Amino acid sequence: MIEWIKQLKAAFGLAFLWLVCLIYYTQGFRSFVWTSISYQLKDKLNLSPSASQFVFSVSFFPWSIKPVYGILSDCIPIKGKKRLPYLVIATVMSLVSWLILGVNASTRNSMWHLMILLTLQNLGSAMADVVIDAMIAEAVRFEKASFSGDLQSLSWLSMAFGGVCGSLLGGYALNHLEIHIIFLLFSVLPAMQLFSCGLVKEHSMGCDDLSEFSDSSDSHHLNGNANYLDEDISLERKSYVGARKRKKNKKKSKKSQHMHKKAQIQNPEMDKSLPLLWFRSLKDATYSLCGAFKQPIILRPMAWFFLAHVTVPNLSTVMFYYQTEFLKMEASFLGTVRVIGWLGLMLGTFTYNRYLKKMTLRRILAFAHICLAFLNLFDIILVSRINVQYGVSDKALVLCGSALSDAVNQFKLMPFLILSGQLCPPGIEGTLFALFMSINNFGSTVGSFVGAGLASVLNISSGSFDNLLLGIVIQLFCTFIPVTLLFLIPKEATGIAL
Repeated sequence: MIEWIKQLKAAFGLAFLWLVCLIYYTQGFRSFVWTSISYQLKDKLNLSPSASQFVFSVSFFPWSIKPVYGILSDCIPIKGKKRLPYLVIATVMSLVSWLILGVNASTRNSMWHLMILLTLQNLGSAMADVVIDAMIAEAVRFEKASFSGDLQSLSWLSMAFGGVCGSLLGGYALNHLEIHIIFLLFSVLPAMQLFSCGLVKEHSMGCDDLSEFSDSSDSHHLNGNANYLDEDISLERKSYVGARKRKKNKKKSKKSQHMHKKAQIQNPEMDKSLPLLWFRSLKDATYSLCGAFKQPIILRPMAWFFLAHVTVPNLSTVMFYYQTEFLKMEASFLGTVRVIGWLGLMLGTFTYNRYLKKMTLRRILAFAHICLAFLNLFDIILVSRINVQYGVSDKALVLCGSALSDAVNQFKLMPFLILSGQLCPPGIEGTLFALFMSINNFGSTVGSFVGAGLASVLNISSGSFDNLLLGIVIQLFCTFIPVTLLFLIPKEATGIAL
């Protein structure tokens, strides 16, 4: 392990390696502070479960527009730099939000002020996530491509370690510290992140580089569309169309180069106009993204993953209220539950890579949703109190349900990540992958809104859980809806090849 870290340090530098680990650790450690926010909404603001879920859904919306941050950092450099300035801006947004919540009591005691600041904080976290992913991709591509898997593994390990530490310490902190102290303690991490940004160097990007980037984006858009056609088109026609477009692209490229040189002679200052270059880069990047995404082989699977979230109402906030108010579970125990959840994610990853990756994705996803429906029975047993009749403790049921559900959800996430990587055409991999993740996040957000709406319709509120059992039963039946839509997933796609 130590030797492995030394190799990565020699390849990428200590400052860059430290920044990557710190950002991913912070992303995982967020459970430390979000646990206290759940209690703030429930105990201090006295919000209903549906209102709390609404606050969380709005606050996490910035994670649903991640491609915007990628396109901006790709196309609009700040003082000639594409990554570090945006990382500094993102870190400042996150840091200021937590400092205000820690210092100003009125902001954390107002639902709207709290929601605005939490949204701003998530905007900073989501932007930092996109930028550091881009920095990792660039470092691997330009410096040490052989370490790509190692660097990504280190990132995931850092996030998992942060998640375990945050979950363990979050419950303890709630029992021994005031909430404003928790906010201020967490702000230490973005403060360290801001300081660490000054230790990493990034080369400046001139106008010529930006112009070349715009040209390459346009070229990738043209070539990418030729490579990703509908899966029902024959190989012969694909080859023919690809050949014709390659010839046409060469002619267009030569013509555009000639016109570009001619324009430079006539007006040498034209390409020096930064706003014009920014606009051109943004237009080309957006056009490339839309052109690639509208291909049926990409659009259909992403539609399934979106619908898989939207059609299943998320009742997690309602269950949190039930566990803390009716079952009287302590914050420290719920922190332990989250740790078990992280371990379940690791178990799910290992199981998938060891036993399931050669199966077709349709079968894996069907298996995942059938298992999730089965695990809903744990909640039904818990809410109906059947477990008490057989001497099974509530805590044992919650711990088992959390570990197993997080492991099964990983079976669902891994095919998404693999399929997303397979579908990304060359040239716009980072931005398109960010779009895929945003679709997944946005689907989860909409699923939370649906869950909040269901809780409101069933009149489930703090201290009133009479209809919670009915809500869970509805959720169970809705879990089977995505199974009927699996025709959207490519039939022969597996965890190894499409």
